Amino acid sequence: MSAIVQIRSLSRTYGRSPALGPVDLDFGVGVTGLLGPNGAGKTTLLRILATSLAPSGGDIRVLGHDAGTPSGRLAIRRQLGYVPQELGLYENFTAFDFVDYVAILKEHVDRRARHDEVRRVIAEVDLSDVRSKKIRKLSGGMRRRVALAQALLGEPTLLVLDEPTVGLDPEQRLRFRQIISRHAERRCVVLSTHMTEDVEALCDRVVVLVQGRVAFDGTPLELAGKAAGRVWVGDRLDPGAAVSWRTGEGRHRHVGDPPPGAELIPPTVQDGYLLLNGGVPEGASA
Repeated sequence: MSAIVQIRSLSRTYGRSPALGPVDLDFGVGVTGLLGPNGAGKTTLLRILATSLAPSGGDIRVLGHDAGTPSGRLAIRRQLGYVPQELGLYENFTAFDFVDYVAILKEHVDRRARHDEVRRVIAEVDLSDVRSKKIRKLSGGMRRRVALAQALLGEPTLLVLDEPTVGLDPEQRLRFRQIISRHAERRCVVLSTHMTEDVEALCDRVVVLVQGRVAFDGTPLELAGKAAGRVWVGDRLDPGAAVSWRTGEGRHRHVGDPPPGAELIPPTVQDGYLLLNGGVPEGASA
């Protein structure tokens, strides 16, 4: 299947500091998850993809439209749904009024049809009961779902989601996965996350960014395979492990270079990501 998004030699610098690239990527139908530590360039890439940030170099095309031209950006935005990391919701609007306002910006001009569409996306994210509440009175998870609702307006070809499950409880996260799974059958979804369990459950592809470059591009199973033979459990802490922790069963789980005779266990996406990213999660020490 041909690519919906084509990215070639894409880069972005802030002053003299490189934030991204050069990056070459194609995205097609399905869900691609972006993983990477803070500062790896995930949000920068998504903002460029959503045409809210201009690249410093390179090209990006969505369905053949050149994001480097005004007409191309307009055509892309007509087929785009975007949830930024910082939501920027208008807190004095009700949930319905905010999504309706975005629908107007997206050129839904027929009032009756627009309101039908607004009610549809609000129902899809399970907010019908609070659609008349002002956004300032909604919980963080509900606000995140309002943002998702406006992104789903008009059945966009491309969904760009920056940390979409932040603030969602486990039940809401499962609901989110159901929604995205349905949409991924016929459109391109690119999302960033710090939650490797979302990648395992939802994504058919994962791209890992490290210091603005693509460090891995493949399936979640292939990323987990990066840690094959390098995950083991024991009854005590192994100081030779790159990272380890005590599990709920009272044993210690280790990732790194196992000692002879270690009790190896199957790796996860998180294990592969930890090793690819240097073996130590953010904020932890080995």
